[in-house]
Amino acid sequence: MLQAALAAVPGSRPETSWMVGDRATDVMAGTALGFSTALLGSAWPADDKVLSERGIRPSFRGRDLQDFAAFLLAENQAMPTSIKIFSDGADLASLLEMAKNPRIAGFTTNPTLMRKAGIKDYVAFAHEVLTHIKDRPISFEVFADEFDDMKRQAREIASWGSNVYVKVPITNTRGESSLALVRDLSVAGGVQLNVTALCTLEQVHLTTQALRGGAPAVVSVFAGRIADTGRDPVPLMKAARAICDASGAAAELLWASPRELLNIVQAEEAGAHIITVAPEMLKKMSLFGKSLAEYSLDTVKMFHTDATAAGFNI
Repeated sequence: MLQAALAAVPGSRPETSWMVGDRATDVMAGTALGFSTALLGSAWPADDKVLSERGIRPSFRGRDLQDFAAFLLAENQAMPTSIKIFSDGADLASLLEMAKNPRIAGFTTNPTLMRKAGIKDYVAFAHEVLTHIKDRPISFEVFADEFDDMKRQAREIASWGSNVYVKVPITNTRGESSLALVRDLSVAGGVQLNVTALCTLEQVHLTTQALRGGAPAVVSVFAGRIADTGRDPVPLMKAARAICDASGAAAELLWASPRELLNIVQAEEAGAHIITVAPEMLKKMSLFGKSLAEYSLDTVKMFHTDATAAGFNI
């Protein structure tokens, strides 16, 4: 029957197939053909004895089909494909390396990242980046605290290239709203904006209203910082996406400040259009779909290697 099932499904192979059952004979049959096997339920004592005597162990053992489905979802985590990944950083070499990756759909930076990277000349750095990155959006942030100065900086930054988005914080350092400036720049001035540092749904609502009728824009909600406060950002981001969709603004929702690869999955499921990812985290992308059993073994090997290298002795 198993051989007939393989023959009936084009492209199927034993090594990528599962035999799922609740008796020892199911596990034995699957093992004989090279299937992965799942033994569900409590099993009969006689079944356990037969499997033990034959040296056969199921690949998975659980309560029921729901338990098995949860295992498959956890074991076979696929790379998100619909969400756009933006590289977030200010190191020129790293930016240029990320630009070679077709999976990177855009770039963002900010004054804090630039300072950490040792950038001294803001304008020179931006122009150097833009000589290399012309085919994808990139955000540069204003750093003035007075709105007239923000407006002047924003217009200057916007003039640097058609792929430039100007990052404007939701407020200045005194907590005064920048939404009048956002409306002026986006609607009257046609400036592509990335309104940043949002953390509340009210801010999302007011921002999208200010962007209605304006140029393409990005609304950056700092989901990672929200999580840092002990709050689950996923429901908030789902609500934020609904607000963006209902607003009529040409605005994309961005999940900012992720902490781990899981956030990319969460961001896609929540409906975010974009997620910013630091280069250090981007280097971990190859871990998507990695076997958890293999990862466990890698961890054990790491502990052993480090203990041996340290010359520990008891």
